[in-house]
Amino acid sequence: MTGIARLVNAAAVFLTPDIRRTAAYYRDVFGFTVVEHYDTEEVFAAIYRDDVEIILVQARHGDVQSNTARHGAGFDIYLDPDTVEGVDSMHEELKAKGARIAREPAMTAYGSYEFVVEDVDGRLIGIGRIRDRGTFFRGAVE
Repeated sequence: MTGIARLVNAAAVFLTPDIRRTAAYYRDVFGFTVVEHYDTEEVFAAIYRDDVEIILVQARHGDVQSNTARHGAGFDIYLDPDTVEGVDSMHEELKAKGARIAREPAMTAYGSYEFVVEDVDGRLIGIGRIRDRGTFFRGAVE
């Protein structure tokens, strides 16, 4: 054995009722590059922006719901710009492209400066950056 493997990436997987509509939304509003895999047994698209990868998968049956709609809590993904100022920059970019802003940028009780977007399928996307490390990591062992 050569040691413990190190994880270097994670990709969220979003089920969608209409793969083409969802992929177009993320391309046009969020600026993702779309790599289509519509001719495979499991229809999907991989979308990329900067260091973020999301896999969109065509749902075959059932309702697609956000975590909040289905479970009463939670974002479906949380995106972290590289700076606190990047939160405002991203907010302005998405607002200019017609994104539905569900919550305007503000400080949270847990020390993150963030806003929330609702995507074309009703998913809630938190976009924020830790501004107050003492609040966010309160009680963490250093």
